Parts: sequence; structure tokens; C-alpha cells
Amino acid sequence: MTAEMSVPSTALLAGADRDGSNYTARHLLVLEGLEAVRKRPGMYIGSTDSRGLMHCLWEIIDNSVDEALGGYCDHIEVILHDDASVEVRDNGRGIPVDVEPKTGLSGVEVVMTKLHAGGKFGGGSYAASGGLHGVGASVVNALSARLDVEVDRGGHTHAISFRRGVPGAFAADGPDAKFETGGLRKVKRIAKNRSGTRVRYWADRQIFLKDAKLSLDNLHQRARQTAFLVPGLTIVVRDEYGLGEGGSKGEESFRFDGGISEFCEYLASDKPVCDVLRFTGQGTFKETVPVLDDHGQMTPTEVTRELGVDVALRWGTGYDTNLRSFVNIIATPKGGTHVAGFEQAVAKTMNEVLRAKKLLRVAEDDIVKDDALEGLTAVVTVRLAEPQFEGQTKEVLGTSAARRIVNTVISRELKAFLTSTKRDAAAQARVVMEKAVAAARTRIAARQHKDAQRRKTALESSSLPAKLADCRSDDVERSELFIVEGDSALGTAKLARNSEFQALLPIRGKILNVQKSSVTDMLKNAECGAIIQVIGAGSGRTFDIDAARYGKIIMMTDADVDGSHIRTLLLTLFHRYMRPMVESGRVFAAVPPLHRIELVQPKKGQDKYVYTYSDRELRDKLMEFQSKGVRYKDSIQRYKGLGEMDADQLAETTMDPRHRTLRRINLSDLESAEQVFDLLMGNDVAPRKEFISSSAATLDRSRIDA
Repeated sequence: MTAEMSVPSTALLAGADRDGSNYTARHLLVLEGLEAVRKRPGMYIGSTDSRGLMHCLWEIIDNSVDEALGGYCDHIEVILHDDASVEVRDNGRGIPVDVEPKTGLSGVEVVMTKLHAGGKFGGGSYAASGGLHGVGASVVNALSARLDVEVDRGGHTHAISFRRGVPGAFAADGPDAKFETGGLRKVKRIAKNRSGTRVRYWADRQIFLKDAKLSLDNLHQRARQTAFLVPGLTIVVRDEYGLGEGGSKGEESFRFDGGISEFCEYLASDKPVCDVLRFTGQGTFKETVPVLDDHGQMTPTEVTRELGVDVALRWGTGYDTNLRSFVNIIATPKGGTHVAGFEQAVAKTMNEVLRAKKLLRVAEDDIVKDDALEGLTAVVTVRLAEPQFEGQTKEVLGTSAARRIVNTVISRELKAFLTSTKRDAAAQARVVMEKAVAAARTRIAARQHKDAQRRKTALESSSLPAKLADCRSDDVERSELFIVEGDSALGTAKLARNSEFQALLPIRGKILNVQKSSVTDMLKNAECGAIIQVIGAGSGRTFDIDAARYGKIIMMTDADVDGSHIRTLLLTLFHRYMRPMVESGRVFAAVPPLHRIELVQPKKGQDKYVYTYSDRELRDKLMEFQSKGVRYKDSIQRYKGLGEMDADQLAETTMDPRHRTLRRINLSDLESAEQVFDLLMGNDVAPRKEFISSSAATLDRSRIDA
């Protein structure tokens, strides 16, 4: 028998039980009209801080600028009132005031209260516009405690107000005045040829953060930028609120008839190396868009779009790139397809002309985008109907055809400039191309230096190997580094050396064959890395012999086959990665003795021990002793390795400069040496096998140490 447990409904999410069976349609919240904007404002304006507050102002200003782009407006006024409201006035056509048949509302109400409604969706109102989603004005209305609209059109001034998106009228000034709902009304009669729109709003402090405020500097910057982009348009910014420095008020007017050429000059801060170039062109593309048909249904329709390209650019003596991009006067600070097409065209065209004019050497790589854009100031603008942006904030253009069209236009126009035969243009073009080539060479040199430093750091930045027994002297000419085979020989050598100027580095057996390995593998090998690190002069092309820490490098290996093999591997390392040491005669091979003969009752002045360095020398020395009657012990010592010697014996025979014999490694014939190393140590096995087979018959078998 089981007991059932009663669970209160409040313990279940949204009144649904844990298996979801009670999760029904009544739990869904439907946000209608402008409620969605007030619920999720960040989705439409990015944020509810100062940035979002400025974005609302841009939305209203851009609607007026769209009128200017269409040629219907030449004067815009932005007023920051002392009651914290903002007003934007223009002398455009005015928002339509007639009744929209589907909704039964006036055009003003439709624009201000319906999301995705406006003149940007039809085919005949705007060929190109900054606002295209149809949510700008309605979003500002939804996020305003009060918004007033006045429209001069058809011989009358029409007015309507909104409180948080609800249409009506206020009895007095300010957002807290008494409000009654209602529709658009005629206020007064005016001249029939007078038209325009005035929008004044109070941002809703229930939505925006307390510290959110407008920036007069940003407003001036945007007004100046827009005036550059729309030649002939006057934009007046009047500050009655006191956002200026120290709370000052004032007015500024912006008008530039030179367009983006003047904008380019304004943005450039360095000295020019060419005149401001103006590249223009256009192209068409097709796209499928849903269009509202006569029955009120959206039908996918293929339409032909026209995209206009207008670019102003000039190169200067500086090194920074200042590129501004716009779509229908809307700034795209994060770029998009139009910027990608521009940058690709500049780099590709520059490379083509550089190769044709042989300003780039055959062995040199193509210049990259950053080389071509170094010192460039450019304003890239495109105009098209219904561009595709990524999000309402419109910071990135997504229309894919823009890349192709901009690329085509810039490639054609830039190539004409770079290959111009006019004296002034040709001289300027050559300076521009030489600047790009110099930038590429500087970049490559900097990268090589960085790589060299990286390799050097990998080998030298850490402390020297723990097994290195360094010398005390800093005199490079006098100091010597003995590379010793094995730890056993190291122990004897430590006692035998003169620690003032003789350093010891032990290696464990046979190192990597670097002739068959890559640079990366060589650097990863502990023994090779330790040798390069201790010598301290780098490796390969970056090897600096003046930085070497020792005047002599002495390979001290056993006098057997393995010792010879180790010595050959060491020579391969020096030949390939530290060749200047070999060329300057600073690499040596120690010559340890093979035998020790102990004399019986040596005469005065005669050494008790005699050392020989080969079997032939041993035979000759024994025959000499026999002929002279010199007696010696029959137990002649044969050294198998350096570790079998006593310290005094090693010092006397191999390490003491007064008695030792060193074999200097020289490089008399570089080409022949390269061939020998490649034959004996390279990747190709067949020639080495043939060499061994053909030379076997000439080998003196008595020399084999077996």
C-alpha cells in the first residue's frame, strides 16, 4: 500500500504540473502592438542606457534625412528643449494624413503605432532610405512618455499626440498633463505650398536608466556626418537644455556642398600623397522578396534592384587606415558586404598593377589587404532600396550582391587611376603603389624579426642547461666549449679541464640527424636545442656569429665508430644551422689517444708513458723501441672511451693546450661539402647504399674497431 502525497499548485511552474500536461494556451502571453517594444526595448534600440536614448533620436532624424535623400527636404532642425524633450523639424513632404484603407487610421497613426509600417515598404516612396524596417518612429513612440506630431500638408497643420503609444491629445505642455484619447486633428490653415513634419518627444524614464542622457558631441558628429553624405542639406542643432561644456547652450549649423570628397578631406589627419579620388558606379541584382498583392496577401516576387556605389579615398603619409562606410547615409561601423568588396578590390587591383609594372619582384609575395590600405582614408557609400541589415541597429550590411558590385566598380576605377598616363596622376599612382610595396616589405621584415626573436627566446630565454659546466672567463677569444660524449666522460673532463676558460656540455649519445629533419623537429630535440642555446648565437638565417659565447667549439668524442658517428651528426648540425662557425674555423675535433705504452725504467728526460693515436703509429713506435732497446710493458692499454682515462691523462693528451692535438674543421669547398652531407646524411637512401656498396672493397678491414 502506498501513500499519495499532495502537492500545492503553487509549487508548479506557471500552474503546470511536472509532466507539462497542464501547460496550455492560457499560459501564453501575447504582446500586441507596441507592448512588445516596451517589454523588450533592447531588441529594438540595443540598450536602455545613453546609447539607446541616442538611437531613438537617430531614428527620428533618419526619417527626415530620408526625405532629403529623395530630394524633398533641404533643412532639418534638431532642438534639445529645456524641459528634456527633443524635437526634430524638417521641410519635407510631411507624413501622409489621409486614411489608410486597411486599418481605417490616418497615415500618421499608422506610422507611429504600427510596427513594420511606413513608406519604406512600398515601391514608390523611397528609392533609398536609412529607415527600412518600419519600426523606427513607432518604437520611439512606444518608449516615450509623450510624443507630439505636427504635419504641414495640404494647406493645414495636422496634430496628434501619444502617451506611451496611445493616440490622443494633452491639455497642456509636458508628459504629466491631462490626456484624452483621440485621433488626428486639423489645427490651423497654412499656405498650400508649405509642408513638413515636426516630432517632439519626452523619453519615458520608466524605460531608460536614470543616468541615460543625450550626448551633444555625438549629435554634432552625426549631424556633420549626415551633412557630408547629403550635399546641400542644412542641419541645425540647437541646444536649449545646456548639454554643452559647463552647461552652456548654443546652436551649430552644418552644410557641406562637396559631399563625401569633402568628408574624406575632413577625416584625413596626415599629409596627402595623392588627390582625393572619387569612384562612382552602379550595378543591378535580383532578389526574391514578399510583396503585398491586390488581395492583401504576401506573394514571393523576383525584383530587380539597383545599387549605386560612391567612394571617396586618398592615401596619406601616415600608417593608419581610416575607413568609414555607409548604406543610404546610415553608418555601418562594423562593415559588411560593401566594405568586404571594397577591400578585396583594392588589394587585388593593386597586386595586378604592381606585377604588370614590375614594382614587385618575382620572388616577392603579393601584398595583402593591410599593405594596400596603409595610410588610406576612405568613405565608402552605397545606396539601394531595402538593404538587408543584421538587426535593427543596422551596424552591418548583409546584402550579398553589394560585395560583387562594389568590387567591380572599385576594380575598374582604381585600375584606371593606377595605370593613368597623365603626368600628375601617374606620379601620384606610383607613389601610392611604392607605399604599398614598402608596407609589405616592412611587414615581412617585422614578421621575420619576430619569428627570429621567438626562436631565439625558445632557446635562450630560459636558464642555461643544468648539465653545462661553464667557465669563469668572459673573454670569447680565449674561451672554449667542449661538447662531451656521455656523463661518464664529463666526470673525468671536469677534473681535467681548466675551469677558467674551458666549459663542458655533455650530450647523451647520438643526436638528431638534422639533415633529414625539419627546423621544428631540430628545435624540439633536447640535445640540439641545448647546443644552440649554450652557444647563444641563434640558428639558421638568424645566426649571429658575433653573439657566440665561445671562441672555440671542440667536439670531444670516443675514438671508436660510435664516437665518429656522433661527431658526424654534430658536424651536420653545425654545417646546416651554424655554418659561420665552421667557415671562420672555430669548430674543432679533439684527438684523444688510442693506446698508452708504459716504459720500464725510462731514461732521464724520457716520459714514463707514451701515447699513440692509431694502430699504425703504435706499430711504428713499438718497432722504434725495439730497435733502440727501450723496454716497455707488454700490457699496452687500449682506450675504448674517454671515461677510461684518468683526469691527468685526459688533460695531458686531449685538453691541455700545451700538449693536445686538435683537428680544425674547415669548409674549403662548400658545394662539395653540401653534396657529401646530403649523400651521407640526407633523405635519399639509394645513393647512400650505392656509395657503401662501391666503397666496401676499398676498406681496410684492419681499421674496423671490432
